[in-house]
Amino acid sequence: MQGTPSPCVRAMPRSFPFRYLLAATLSVNAILAILTPAYAGIEVFTVATEPMTSVPDDAVVVELDAPARLDGALSLDLPTDPDAAAQAVQARMRSEDWQHLFKEYGRAYEAVARAWQIGIEKLPAVVVDGTYVVYGVHDVAQALKRIEQAREASQ
Repeated sequence: MQGTPSPCVRAMPRSFPFRYLLAATLSVNAILAILTPAYAGIEVFTVATEPMTSVPDDAVVVELDAPARLDGALSLDLPTDPDAAAQAVQARMRSEDWQHLFKEYGRAYEAVARAWQIGIEKLPAVVVDGTYVVYGVHDVAQALKRIEQAREASQ
């Protein structure tokens, strides 16, 4: 039946054209992130609403909701008219701040690709050497202690 949307079809958010363009542009960065070798060290995967404690200085902290927060910042105060919103986004993309924001998007999506690459299943997650993971512990020092205990027990 033409003109009747399927029940599983949802309206795309207003930021869809920008997200689509950005996803296509950043796909090369995501592919490179997937092909990079495993990180030797401590990686902490979380979201902004679940802060971590006792994080070592050498740990890489990844907030997987960073792309959505960047979307929100970019679409802040956009006009409701789609044409005017598109013009406003294009003007923002020509600004000096855009290069910085674009690099932030790249880093954020690389981090999401890394989480996918190593198979993160829950948050928060503390990963050591891309091999050992502890889920659900917000205290990184405690998670590292559990990993060390597991390593010792397996030897």
